[in-house]
Amino acid sequence: MSIGHFIDGKRVGGSSERRADVFDPATGRRTGQVELACAADVSRAVRAAERAARTWRDASLAKRTAVLFAFRELVNARRDRLAEVITAEHGKVLADAAGEVQRGLEVIEYACGIPSALRGGFSENVSTEVDSYSLRQPLGVVAVISPFNFPVMVPLWFVPVAVACGNAVVLKPSEKDPSAALLLAEWFAEAGLPDGVLNVVNGDKEAVDALLDHPGVKAVSFVGSTPVARYVHQRGSLAGKRVQALGGAKNHMVVLPDADLDLAADAAVNAGFGSAGERCMAISALVAVEPVADALVAKIAERMAGLRTGDGRRGCDMGPLVTAAHAAKVSSYVESGIAAGAVPVVDGRDVTPDGEADGFWLGPTLFDHVTPQMSIYTDEIFGPVLSVVRVGSYDEAVDLVNANPYGNGTAIFTNDGGAARRYQHEVEVGMVGINVPIPVPMAYYSFGGWKASLFGDLHAHGADGVAFFTRGKVVTSRWLDPRHGGVNLGFPTQT
Repeated sequence: MSIGHFIDGKRVGGSSERRADVFDPATGRRTGQVELACAADVSRAVRAAERAARTWRDASLAKRTAVLFAFRELVNARRDRLAEVITAEHGKVLADAAGEVQRGLEVIEYACGIPSALRGGFSENVSTEVDSYSLRQPLGVVAVISPFNFPVMVPLWFVPVAVACGNAVVLKPSEKDPSAALLLAEWFAEAGLPDGVLNVVNGDKEAVDALLDHPGVKAVSFVGSTPVARYVHQRGSLAGKRVQALGGAKNHMVVLPDADLDLAADAAVNAGFGSAGERCMAISALVAVEPVADALVAKIAERMAGLRTGDGRRGCDMGPLVTAAHAAKVSSYVESGIAAGAVPVVDGRDVTPDGEADGFWLGPTLFDHVTPQMSIYTDEIFGPVLSVVRVGSYDEAVDLVNANPYGNGTAIFTNDGGAARRYQHEVEVGMVGINVPIPVPMAYYSFGGWKASLFGDLHAHGADGVAFFTRGKVVTSRWLDPRHGGVNLGFPTQT
């Protein structure tokens, strides 16, 4: 199966002869080949978006919301189909894929309320018979570059808000799982979105660079690893674009001695191994404040013993990793952890999967006695590897979290309200959960981290998303009364 692009309202082939294989991670079989766009393909999509943006920006808010409501209904009615496509190309289990679709739907629903989000301000008589008011207008053509781990949710973090604000979009999904983005574009068109307002170009770094350099692209939204996020931010900014680049993470879950250890163990397993750990919000470092580590590790290991790793269409708990290369890379971290002296409580390389032998398998892995110098702690592994770091006090836990170069998400498990309130105030992280292991905010708040987890000023969706995809304008007006007039060359002053 050949997978092309979606430009100016229809699926099209590109100019490039380069292709990349698309696999079913649970079987290891190639299911298709995706075209990798060249600069000419990107320019074709941007030109279509520029034409569409000139008229879409003038579409009424009523028209825009009508399209968004219709799109919401299509996605909601076809959520099972979308989940199946996610599982077939990414590998996450169907239940997890369905949850991804639901979180994307929440952003669509937020974008349906764009008339309220775009309201400006008005001040009457700021000077004699002079009024001032503010408004927000679209940027024009914006680019969205999304990662493999959330082929539906991450595009939906940006595209509905950008479209609702009156922009046209060029979306470049991951070449590892491109089909879901093409479905979303087709369904947007079915909902009434005019041709060219949403375009999809599949590709790799060549397409990314073309988007970053193209003068017709006014802003770029990116989600991916920190090195690439830094690169996107620097190159896009040098080209004069507005950029929000969300990078990697090393998310810590702090467990205080007074915590409910059964609840904490459940949360650690859920947040550490859901989606095979391929989440930027996954918990990968569990900080156990003594004396709870021994009991907590035992409870986590007990729960891990009941997990079923296998084909996501068979009712398993955890699926494969996205590619053979990524599975091998994560496995190498397991080897490194053992070599560095960490204690492997559960070694995921020993898993017997409920799936075909050629799938990209690695089972849930648990390390104890991890130190901050080990690569399994310092690096974003992006796989089902959970590291337990033992500390002696709350203060030591906070210092550990704050010393980390990432600041995406964190959680604290405790029954002490004072400790929780202190933690949310002191921790240098953008998203905090209190007895909530994956604190992804609802769509009307904004998603984003601190430090090396975010390059740019504005986060995804919510009020930040609206601000990112618009620019402010202030108008000062006076409708002259026929009784007044005359020439005055003095500098205007307020009276």
